[in-house]
Amino acid sequence: MSLIQDRRILYFFEAVRLGSVRAAADALDVAPSAVSRHIAQLEQELSAPLMERHRRGVKPTEAGERVLDYYRQRLAQQEVLLDSLQALRGLQSGSVVLSVGEGFIDGLSASLTRFSTLYPKIDLQVNVCGGNEVIRQVVEDESHIGLVFNPAADPKIRTHVRRRQPLRVVVAQDHPLAGEKGPITLRGLDRHRLALPGVSFGIRQILSLAEHQLGISLVPTLTCNNIAMLKRFAMQGGVTLLPSFVVEDELRKAELVALPLHGEVFSNPEAQLITRLGRQLSVGANRLLSMLLQDMSAFKE
Repeated sequence: MSLIQDRRILYFFEAVRLGSVRAAADALDVAPSAVSRHIAQLEQELSAPLMERHRRGVKPTEAGERVLDYYRQRLAQQEVLLDSLQALRGLQSGSVVLSVGEGFIDGLSASLTRFSTLYPKIDLQVNVCGGNEVIRQVVEDESHIGLVFNPAADPKIRTHVRRRQPLRVVVAQDHPLAGEKGPITLRGLDRHRLALPGVSFGIRQILSLAEHQLGISLVPTLTCNNIAMLKRFAMQGGVTLLPSFVVEDELRKAELVALPLHGEVFSNPEAQLITRLGRQLSVGANRLLSMLLQDMSAFKE
């Protein structure tokens, strides 16, 4: 590997990341033939095909995936080295990228404020996206840390903390369901005006499993990829499904109530703080991670 030229790996990395040789050439400001040539030379040096071309672009072979993992590790190690040198100067520069599901946003303010106050010269970026995209960004080293609700198991993910966060029926205090005794049953819930997040959200994936187990299919009135809108919909007489930590402020102000759902599948979901398995975090990212663990109610007992 020490004989491989960094530029050749970079061309291969960008072609896979962007999905085509032409897109990589445009991003690197070189001719497509130069990108193809460097990738071919890299394949020759390693005696293995690294990339497959198909109608929708390119994708890595199994050998290519291993080269990409190697390259990501190198980039991460380089970042840690540079960051450790910066730490000697008191964290005067650097960057930390955090990918989060939208439901975590309200609980982030304390940690982000504290971090930016202590380290004002570190660039802090927050990407808000669905759970599947959070996982992808963490696995592909586009972000250092991820906050995700009920993610699917992934061997490339390290979970630093997990806390059970049952899914609840969320309604206004004067909604008819608020007077129900005992857990709410899923069957017939769509007789009320039901709002649900999109399929990329962990909430919807839990619901799909429950629907399959019960042999039913709920028909929502509203499907929306914005948690704030789901909460507003519930405040105005609708029904939605959210974990309690997402509506913590609204519960405290008595604007909403969170009711238990009948079924074990709704009791087991977890909020997780994750990084890529094997990635050594920079000093700045480690300090932010510690603050998130200390401050966020989603991860407290």
